[in-house]
Amino acid sequence: MPASHHTTLHPIGESQVLTIPPELALSGNEVLIRKEGERLIVEPVKPKSLVSLLNTLQDIPDPFPDIDADLLPLDDVIV
Repeated sequence: MPASHHTTLHPIGESQVLTIPPELALSGNEVLIRKEGERLIVEPVKPKSLVSLLNTLQDIPDPFPDIDADLLPLDDVIV
């Protein structure tokens, strides 16, 4: 059985906010939530498109290489 983590619930109006520890953080920004008996089940929502999936990824900090740097200009191409 996975390790348990103690966390807190914060009341906001008639709702509650659940603080999720970093080691249990979910990807994306939408979840499905349901209750089974006394258990509360929280699952990430699967992205509906490739663009949605790409929007959940972190930015790549490395500079992107200039792959066109060694190409000849179109005027210099011999056909």
